[in-house]
Amino acid sequence: MTPCERLTAKEVQIATLVWEGMTNREIGRIVGTSEQVIKNHLRSIFDKLGVWSRLELAMYVAAHGGKTWTDVEHSAYRAVAVGAD
Repeated sequence: MTPCERLTAKEVQIATLVWEGMTNREIGRIVGTSEQVIKNHLRSIFDKLGVWSRLELAMYVAAHGGKTWTDVEHSAYRAVAVGAD
């Protein structure tokens, strides 16, 4: 299982919005929740991906395909799984 696959759909959305340069307050407005809840989600994302900051998170997302980073991670994982058969 890739680190990305450990994230919930909400965490993927938040990570992508961080990569797009949005603040916690802006993300909260988009997602429909408070800035504190966004901070809690970010702590969880950081732990799951092994990053320490918003900058590292943005770099992780960028390095794994940007806006389509989850598609890239999942298709690479599927290709490896299929090749193993």
